[in-house]
Amino acid sequence: MSKRDYYEVLGVAKSADEKEIKKAYRKLAIKHHPDKNPNDNQAEQKFKEAAEAYEVLSDTQKKARYDQFGHAGMGGAASGGHGGFGGGMSMDDIFENFGDVFGGFGFGGGNGRSRGGRRVNRGSNIRIKVSLSLEEISEGVEKKVKVIKDNACASCEGSGAEGSSGHSTCTTCNGSGQVTRVTNTFLGQMQTASVCPTCNGQGSVITDKCKKCNGKGVERGEAVIPIDIPAGVEDGMQLQVSGQGNIGSRGGVAGDLLVVIEEKKHDYFQREGQNLHYDLFVNFADVALGTQIVVHTLKGKVKIKLEEGTQSGKLLRLRGQGLPSVNSYGKGDIIVNVNVWTPQKLSSDEKKIIETLKESDNFKPSPGKKDKGFFERVKEYFN
Repeated sequence: MSKRDYYEVLGVAKSADEKEIKKAYRKLAIKHHPDKNPNDNQAEQKFKEAAEAYEVLSDTQKKARYDQFGHAGMGGAASGGHGGFGGGMSMDDIFENFGDVFGGFGFGGGNGRSRGGRRVNRGSNIRIKVSLSLEEISEGVEKKVKVIKDNACASCEGSGAEGSSGHSTCTTCNGSGQVTRVTNTFLGQMQTASVCPTCNGQGSVITDKCKKCNGKGVERGEAVIPIDIPAGVEDGMQLQVSGQGNIGSRGGVAGDLLVVIEEKKHDYFQREGQNLHYDLFVNFADVALGTQIVVHTLKGKVKIKLEEGTQSGKLLRLRGQGLPSVNSYGKGDIIVNVNVWTPQKLSSDEKKIIETLKESDNFKPSPGKKDKGFFERVKEYFN
């Protein structure tokens, strides 16, 4: 099932500013909040969908990528499988990242806490670069990347405590991770919740630290992560692999792996969007007499016909031989630019032949209506 447009999910226009986006999300989050809709899977899915849309549209860089590339720019094209991009937000992720939207009133999970009120530590993101050839970009590719990151401590399984008896329930908040204060106002009593200062929202305190991780619950290690990169990505584009960053301390959630695309220089092609430009150098005899000549494509070599009298600078288009788009159907073209090679050193015999031909009327420039100048060719190309 294809994802809905994020602007459509929040019910805002593309021109909506930060305040409008936040207001729209808050309205939907309150409407579909799990605490208001217990055991309602449909409401929970809408709650998650709204949070995913807000995560992107509330971030300037992510919003810019989404506006340019759509869901594919957020990794939406890589659904399922290992290392899929975007989506897949857990309830802990939502409350951890967007708790401030709820303002701390009425619902659990505000200000970085999980649904039970306990704070969930979120690990940091990891940013890496992945270099791709045009051939890989054309088809899409699976890459296995090796990263050094924080993983859950194998000894304490991320708890930070030495054994099951190494921690105890926080006596300040009685394990809830938050303390409640009641304030009397002229409107009546107002109840607010804040993070427990004793356990920092964890709900428990460590009495015996894990000897391997010294109570942090994390340890550095190497990980090999397979990621699916969709066809048509562009240089500088950033994709997001959810939950493959550094793990949060003491049983926290992992950050994301941010994959920045780096396009390798190609031997034959220069990229312009979905189109590829190819410089074809031919000798004078070939264009004067006409011939078949071999040119490169991303899938191998093909023969094209040069008509008799082809002029230097002529643009030939190989339709559908370019690159796909990450956000639409179809492929671009290969634009072949014909360059007639002028010899730089001539023998005396060759010079005599050229001098003889020079006097022929056929060798005097006489462009007709079909022979377009540079600016006409450029105009024709863009049209």
